[in-house]
Amino acid sequence: MIRKIRTIGDPVLRKKAKKVEKLTKDHQKLIDDMIETMRASDGIGLAAPQVGVPERIIVVELEQDDKIPGSGVTYTIINPELNHPSTDKDDKPEGCLSIPGWAGEVTRPLRVTVKGMDRQGNRVKFEAEGAIARAFQHEVDHLDGVLYVDKLIAPDRVWRVEDKEKVG
Repeated sequence: MIRKIRTIGDPVLRKKAKKVEKLTKDHQKLIDDMIETMRASDGIGLAAPQVGVPERIIVVELEQDDKIPGSGVTYTIINPELNHPSTDKDDKPEGCLSIPGWAGEVTRPLRVTVKGMDRQGNRVKFEAEGAIARAFQHEVDHLDGVLYVDKLIAPDRVWRVEDKEKVG
């Protein structure tokens, strides 16, 4: 089921999401809905608060591209933690399904270690780099009530985008 994506101004986007203590059938349905909603919206990531659920669940998926390590995989991470950010950073444009029609430039580490649980409740830990690392950082920010516009390089580094233009 495609869920309504909450947009900037909705209070749920500014609250710190709660840790998932026990995975349930409702969580599995939520994850399926989040993936369907992300794909239908032409997104590359979605956090549970963006569909009105204040819990620490994210999904990330970049189309398969041989030049992008980690692409072509649908990641579901419950209670994600990002550790060991690289000192190498990169300025790139970001967009957000919760801020439709806008993009802005944000500085983020090029690599992070991702820890959490997969949708079966198994512990996972892996390295993410490049576009995948950026997507994980963006989605985990949502879980802490932070939007990319809070991290813009400069206020004048934001612009309108066409509906079909994809912004990392």
